[in-house]
Amino acid sequence: MPFDKILIVEDEKEIAELLQDYLEEEQFEVIVASDGQEAVRLFREYRPQLMILDIMLPQLNGMEVCRTIRSESPIPIIMLSAKSSDVDKILGLGLGADDYVVKPFSPGEVIARVKAQLRRANQLSPSTETADIIHYKDLELHLKAYEVKVRNQAVHCSAKEFEVLRFFALHPNQVLTREQIFQHVWGFGERGDLNTVTVHIQKIREKIEVSPANPAFIKTVWGVGYKFDGGL
Repeated sequence: MPFDKILIVEDEKEIAELLQDYLEEEQFEVIVASDGQEAVRLFREYRPQLMILDIMLPQLNGMEVCRTIRSESPIPIIMLSAKSSDVDKILGLGLGADDYVVKPFSPGEVIARVKAQLRRANQLSPSTETADIIHYKDLELHLKAYEVKVRNQAVHCSAKEFEVLRFFALHPNQVLTREQIFQHVWGFGERGDLNTVTVHIQKIREKIEVSPANPAFIKTVWGVGYKFDGGL
């Protein structure tokens, strides 16, 4: 999407410049930060549509930057790392990252992922929904504000938790597989770990259910997936 602003957060100058060149060729507006504190400052100043974020950064590491940005915005975040361990991957996604790329990488692959994440973000944009607020039983979702209320009490959810919950709420009484949820919310197909879906649903249940072990909203359909009970 031409002219979308992309914030690259990378302390290796050669990598940052390489990504910047490729993105600008695609008509993106690019801002570059070389440390975590600068990243947060530039994010607040320029309000980019997407962030490419290295994990190993001076001043403030990428995980902390991701945590800070996620508390303020649902923009797509693609994390970069020289580590390929599943622990890092799950931790990054658990903080709300949307994709994860291991160095060394092909710049073309990163550009493709940027475009895919921006398409997904636009498809999930609350402005495309038919209503600003969705009500189910004692649950209330404020789509534009990314806010959740249960029994009139505000409940803090990460951006990814909110998107999972919204996906369920927009498909009440429909059985959804982990693959469907993962591909819709994270948007990078077989590259990810489906256990991420299970972890997020557990966290959501702990926040919205009276009894997470006996959920009233998100119910397990054994051997298939999950179903959101849309009964009013």
